[in-house]
Amino acid sequence: MKKALIVWGGWEGHVPEKMAGLFREILEAENFEVEVTNDYTAFADAEKLKALDLIVPCITMDKIEGEYVANVCTAVAHGTGIAGCHGGMCDTFRENTDWQFMTGGQFVAHPGNIIGYTVNIKGSHELIAGLADFNVTSEQYYMHVDPAVQVLATTTAPIANSYHLPNGQVEMPVSWIKKWGHGRVYYNALGHVPEDINSGDAREMVRRGFLWAADGKAIAEGKDLSAFQ
Repeated sequence: MKKALIVWGGWEGHVPEKMAGLFREILEAENFEVEVTNDYTAFADAEKLKALDLIVPCITMDKIEGEYVANVCTAVAHGTGIAGCHGGMCDTFRENTDWQFMTGGQFVAHPGNIIGYTVNIKGSHELIAGLADFNVTSEQYYMHVDPAVQVLATTTAPIANSYHLPNGQVEMPVSWIKKWGHGRVYYNALGHVPEDINSGDAREMVRRGFLWAADGKAIAEGKDLSAFQ
């Protein structure tokens, strides 16, 4: 049985405990053994993290010991997957650039706050096979994004009137994957509240992303990290 760790906390506006409950539901339906906690010392045991198949952070705008982030980064490099949504993964620890380097992006704005916009499916990766463009009403994340990521979905941003609008609209990534050492990283900018990702193609994107990130563990077993030093 695959093992996952969900750690929640930070800003209560993202209802992290409820979001963690949704993530647990998704993973347990896929026969994962799931541990859920709001105690950041769960990141203190480096060897335990390396033994996991998946880490799911659900933490927005908080602070953490640098050693804990180093442990997560090392575990992912060894093959433990990491996957998450919205500010719970890419606005987690604003002061820690190691976290941002690993996850592939950092939230910077959501012009217009709650607005309607379209998510456009991009490419032909197995994670988005059969999915179609869809509309959402939520925060439209504007992000600083690692150019190394493989983009799975985008949105046209910003569509709300803002000081940035005179620069023109851009194709802003909504979901992406990347590698970190031998590990897999999955991110989805949707999920301001659980309802945003609890049905339809939005939920299916998250479900597939969690499974894909976790599946990398078996592929990484026994591989040497010395080439990355």
